[in-house]
Amino acid sequence: MIIDLLGWIGSIMVVLAYALNIYKKLSSDTILYYLLNIIGSTLLIVNTIYHHAIPSAFVNVIWVLIAAVALLKRSPTFKRK
Repeated sequence: MIIDLLGWIGSIMVVLAYALNIYKKLSSDTILYYLLNIIGSTLLIVNTIYHHAIPSAFVNVIWVLIAAVALLKRSPTFKRK
């Protein structure tokens, strides 16, 4: 039950980030957008691994990596001069 709840929360977070971006309510270069994707996809990874849905888990791992790299690139520490 908890794993399914985590999956639903993750799904809502990822879809919410996408919808807010599409409807110009949230820019895709904001920290909130990245965090919705990272946390949402991480919750989906937990759910999909538990249910042995490895292809879906793989997609979500890639999704997290893309968002995490983009978030790190925003950081002044990682910007090139």
